[in-house]
Amino acid sequence: VQLQASGGGLVQAGDSLRLSCAASGLAFSYYGMGWFRQAPRNEREFVAAINLTGGSTAYANSVKGRLTISRDNAKNTVYLQIVSLKPEDTAVYYCAARYGAYSDRQTDYIYWGQGTLVTVSS
Repeated sequence: VQLQASGGGLVQAGDSLRLSCAASGLAFSYYGMGWFRQAPRNEREFVAAINLTGGSTAYANSVKGRLTISRDNAKNTVYLQIVSLKPEDTAVYYCAARYGAYSDRQTDYIYWGQGTLVTVSS
């Protein structure tokens, strides 16, 4: 199983970004997907999650309204759209997969991507 995250980079505050996570080696449509992030000197935290069909999503309160998680089961890919980026969004963003329903708990996820770095300058 491989989760390949991409789309990170150096952006300015106020910009938008879309992260992608391409999955392989698993029956993607049977897995709930989540995005987590780890800022410098901080622990990794939950950001967003989406159910098997994309019909249900969950977001951390700190990012609600600025992030949109979506998925394309035909492409085995989950996305995270971030708008109005802030310097405090600077972090490594990880995608993760768990069989069945999504979760906001890291320990519920069994597969993890390598992460993609987002750096937001002020």
